[in-house]
Order: sequence, then structure tokens, then C-alpha cells
Amino acid sequence: MRHQTFFSLHELNQSIKALLVDLNSKPFKKLPCNRLQAFEKIDKPTLKSLPRHAYEYTEIKIVKVYIDYHIEEYEQHFYSVPHHLVGEILELHVGDKVIQMFFKNKLITTHVRKYYSGTSTEPAHMPTRHEKHYKCSPGRLMNWGKDIGPDVLIWVKQRLNEKAHPEQASRVCLGLLNLSRSDDNQRLNKACQIANKKSLNRLKNIQSILTSNLDKLPTDSLCQEEFDLEETLLPESHKNIRGPKDYH
Repeated sequence: MRHQTFFSLHELNQSIKALLVDLNSKPFKKLPCNRLQAFEKIDKPTLKSLPRHAYEYTEIKIVKVYIDYHIEEYEQHFYSVPHHLVGEILELHVGDKVIQMFFKNKLITTHVRKYYSGTSTEPAHMPTRHEKHYKCSPGRLMNWGKDIGPDVLIWVKQRLNEKAHPEQASRVCLGLLNLSRSDDNQRLNKACQIANKKSLNRLKNIQSILTSNLDKLPTDSLCQEEFDLEETLLPESHKNIRGPKDYH
């Protein structure tokens, strides 16, 4: 074949196939049969059918079900489970196309895997009237926010309105409202006022405002157009920020 030219892999395979017939029929030098006869006698009887489905790697991870009956995010995506599992620990099995969730070794639900940030909610998983869910209903969250301050209420309402189902915003709203346990209501309300003006919709933005004491700055300085909030809220530690220990 060294003197032949092939213009496709198919042509090459056809030539090899023809030569294999002669090779497999050629007698062994020290055995009484040839390759084909040895295969028919020894290998073929023990062969089994190929699996119906090709092998697929599955990642297994332990996750918790939050108050909004979704598991903690996997690659920036949230998946729902039946609401009665709120607070339980599940086993997440992640394949290339499907995500399965097991509770006490029993398959609970299956979702098509998503490769983008967002939320997958199965309507059947939503509670009609469940005690754990009722304690954190949108109405109760807004009433709690109103008791802290008007700007807190505005921030909570905006988060609830962003979701197709308000219950999906319960986690971030609870996180904000729970800040009132460590920070006084006036500071938290001022932080929400800043966040509302700057269209900041993440809980960590509120936390950064409080940590950096940005809420204590004069209101006039916060209203200036040249005021760069993103620069003010730069993290003190980040994987891309280097320090003395990174140099020798």
C-alpha cells in the first residue's frame, strides 16, 4: 500500500479490509489454525452485546434545598424540587444532558441540564399552601421590609417582581432582611436607597455598601454623576488581586 494514494479515509479502510481477509486466513507458524479460526473458537462465544447507551460521566454533589424549594445553584443555575423537601439534603447527579436529584437513594426529580445562569422551575413542585413556604410568602417579606424602611420595601418589591414566580426571590429577600439582625434599620434602609438609585440588584452589593460604610457618606456626594460606585465597592480580597505573598 506504500505506493498507493488515497483521497479519503473510506478508500483507505476499504483497502485495509481486503488485506485483512488474507492476513486472518494465513496459518500461524506454531499453531494449527489461523486468526479467523481462533477468533471463531475462543473470542466470539464470549462476546456480549454493546451497551444500549454510551458511557456518560456523572458528577455527584451533595446539595441543600432552600426555602424557595430550589437547590443551591449548580454552575449559576437553580433547579426546583418538590416543596416538601425544603431544608433537606439531596444528592445531585449531573450528566451532560440531564440532572437527577436523589433523596435517601430515591430519584425525586429530573431536569434538563442548563448551561447558562437562571432558574428551572417545575410547576408541580410549587406549593399550594405549605407551612414553610407560607412563613416566607411575598406579602410577609414586604411587610417585614416596610417595618425596616421604605427603601428596603422598594428593593424587596423589585426583587420579587423580577421573577416569574415571586417565591423564587425569597432567598435573596430573606438574606437582605436578615441583615437587620446585625445592622440597624436606618443603615440598612440607607444602603437600599443607594442600591435603588444605582440599580444594584444583588445582595452582595448591599453588604459591600454596609461593609465599606458607604451609607455614612453625605447624600450629596452619592448623587454626583462622576461618583463611581463600582470603584468604591471593589473587594478587599479577590483571586485576581495579588499581594506580598505572591512575590518572592
